[in-house]
Amino acid sequence: MQVFPDSAPPAADWWHPSPGLTWQWQLDEKVETSIEAQVYDIDLYVEQSIIDQLHARGVKVIGYISVGSQENWRPDTGQFPAEVLGKDYDGWPGEKWLDIRRLDLLAPILRARLDLCSAKGFDGVEPDNIEIHDNDTGFPLTYADQLAYARWLADEAHARGLAIGLKNAPDMLSDSLPFFDFAITEDAFFFNWIDKMLPFIAAGKPVFAAEYTDMDVDFNAACAWGREHQVRFILKNRILTAFRVTCP
Repeated sequence: MQVFPDSAPPAADWWHPSPGLTWQWQLDEKVETSIEAQVYDIDLYVEQSIIDQLHARGVKVIGYISVGSQENWRPDTGQFPAEVLGKDYDGWPGEKWLDIRRLDLLAPILRARLDLCSAKGFDGVEPDNIEIHDNDTGFPLTYADQLAYARWLADEAHARGLAIGLKNAPDMLSDSLPFFDFAITEDAFFFNWIDKMLPFIAAGKPVFAAEYTDMDVDFNAACAWGREHQVRFILKNRILTAFRVTCP
């Protein structure tokens, strides 16, 4: 049975990004702060100086956290009770799926991460692995579980003055568009579902789209589609180093 702790009321306001913003996404290696972009998406646990350098240039900064998996290299990894840990996340060594129904146990950990995100001055948060119910997690998770979890996370982020994005999960878009502030997609053009994200653009919210070098994607075609629909594509390597190709 799900037990969702009450969220604090939303802050007076938070960042409301608009379509067309340029972006950079780097989660591996030391963050290269000199790349020209209006938005950076970087790991929550980067040094404070990285965030400060970006803000000094007028860049908005999104903090990455995994909300659907335990990563065994994180400083709070030991706080996850054994009963919320599921199967290994196939393809990502050191990660295990989480039982997102157990917010009675997960809420203190996630709230502490969001508190840290706010304290470090991030403008928004990327909740990775929020698309979870149809994965082989070891738990009987449902779409309703996923949606309720997403709504709770959005409430918690907004309570701290943080924007929050929908990460992939196109089938959850219509239900979650009201409470997410932007979207981040991976391989959406290659797998031909990027058009599902257009309600974000229609609502005045940006779609930050990444395609990957390990797929046979026609990046020029993606760029042409993106220009027509106000979606910002970048080409990245899968491990998300500083490498980035932008559209001409």
